[in-house]
Amino acid sequence: MATFSAAAIQSGFVDIAEDFHISVQRASYLTSLFIVVLGAAPLFWRPLGQTYGRRPIFLISLIGSLVGNIGCAKSPSYGTMGLCRAITAWFISPAASLGSAVVAESFAKKDRARYMGVWTTMVTLGVPLAPFIFGFVTVRVGYRWTYWILAIINTVQFVLFFFLGLETRHVPGQATLGKSGYFTFRRIDPTPIRPVDFIAPLGLITRCNVVIAAVSYSTAFLWGSVTTTFEIPQIFPETYGFNNQQVGLQYIGIILGTLIGEFAGGFFSDQWMWRRQRRGRKTEPEYRLWLSYFGYLLVICGVVVFFVQIAKSGTEWNITPIIGAAIAAVGNQIVTTIMITYAVDCYPSESAAIGVFITFIRQTLGFIGPFWIPEMLQNTGYYASCGIITASLATVSIIPTMILQARGHKWRE
Repeated sequence: MATFSAAAIQSGFVDIAEDFHISVQRASYLTSLFIVVLGAAPLFWRPLGQTYGRRPIFLISLIGSLVGNIGCAKSPSYGTMGLCRAITAWFISPAASLGSAVVAESFAKKDRARYMGVWTTMVTLGVPLAPFIFGFVTVRVGYRWTYWILAIINTVQFVLFFFLGLETRHVPGQATLGKSGYFTFRRIDPTPIRPVDFIAPLGLITRCNVVIAAVSYSTAFLWGSVTTTFEIPQIFPETYGFNNQQVGLQYIGIILGTLIGEFAGGFFSDQWMWRRQRRGRKTEPEYRLWLSYFGYLLVICGVVVFFVQIAKSGTEWNITPIIGAAIAAVGNQIVTTIMITYAVDCYPSESAAIGVFITFIRQTLGFIGPFWIPEMLQNTGYYASCGIITASLATVSIIPTMILQARGHKWRE
């Protein structure tokens, strides 16, 4: 729901711009603001989740998000809506950062990539799925109903999670509550919370394995997910005269690409590691990284096809740019699953901190991108921009991953 809520208004950028008499690009900043808060807020929630458990944090998260979405629906001005979007992002952020910890606490290493993939798929899928759904809503009942529907979803989630969601955080030697814990909330870890705990995940900047995995993945996410999903609602209405519903339909390709990428990144990744183990060879986390190169190449291929085909299409729409976006989505999801699983495999005891750190890096890049990428496309053109994108992925993602694969085992020691 974190990324789903962030992207929910993308199909309605034009309507928001008309409502508040602002530009479409400025309307897109409501999503950019959500993204940056989504990256920073987990630093606050992580120590609380470690001390009091995941379940109470998730429940508080849903209540706060519910209030924020209602505020957005009733906002009389652009500034007020921005404030309420920030509140919503602050409270819904635990869902985007503590997921890696929940997976690590719930599943063994041999199944971790598969279930980590399910979680990362939901995180990635929220970005294209929300504008696809709410494109229909915006056309029929107006963009403000996007917020009312999100508030209703938060309410349903709260009820279901209260009665069905179990606590996954446990301290060794401490008895678990089981189903009796549904109505019981207590401090799980007696260790006092210190001020430094709120910035502790940033200390992972000294762990080269985690830093390279986070930056490499976040760069692929910027180009393979953020760029395509942000540019569709800005380019397509102006170039092809699309309405909100038609804009929303363009996200079908990204949705399908994400699902295909998850199957490749999760299932094949586990099979890849299992086959090596079956041959009696040690399954170092770095062995998993071989599959990430397919993801990087698909992101490059997909983004190039997306922009080149838009440039060639003129004012006549065809499906080829969406095929490119789908290819990029496949690659992005492969990289997402591989790199996050790799980082957690390196330091499983720090899975919660790793989730927060990677989210911080990813959301920071995702926040900065929409401010300069439209200008890059306008000033350099689609063809030159493809060269810039390819070069950035090669230098910031592919080459560092090669270095990580060669030196990662020594850095872990």
